[in-house]
Amino acid sequence: MAGRVSHNRGMDRSVLWRAAAAQALSVAVLSVALALALPHSFFEEWGWIAGPAAWMLCALGTAAVVRLPAARVLVGAVLAGLPSLLAVVVGVHWLGAAIAIVLFALWCARLAREPGLPARAV
Repeated sequence: MAGRVSHNRGMDRSVLWRAAAAQALSVAVLSVALALALPHSFFEEWGWIAGPAAWMLCALGTAAVVRLPAARVLVGAVLAGLPSLLAVVVGVHWLGAAIAIVLFALWCARLAREPGLPARAV
């Protein structure tokens, strides 16, 4: 076994890194743009819908970048976003976003190798 490279046949590493980078960059850019354009009070009142909507919009962009089916990527975006709800509740919103990006990238990497994944996951 020494000297052998181990590959996870269940995931596409190229998609993993590209999905993570695309989602992280798009979430960061959109977050900064919204923070500059809107008052803080908007996020206090409407953040519960604006955050998930922005996350899904960014996921659509990531789907295009990594060339995966949008609907299946959105399933992964929803599932990856669920744990971040707990982070928001306990007051560590950005930690939740980071965890969601990791889970989302893993989903995309697996989806690239296993296109039927959403049907089994839900």
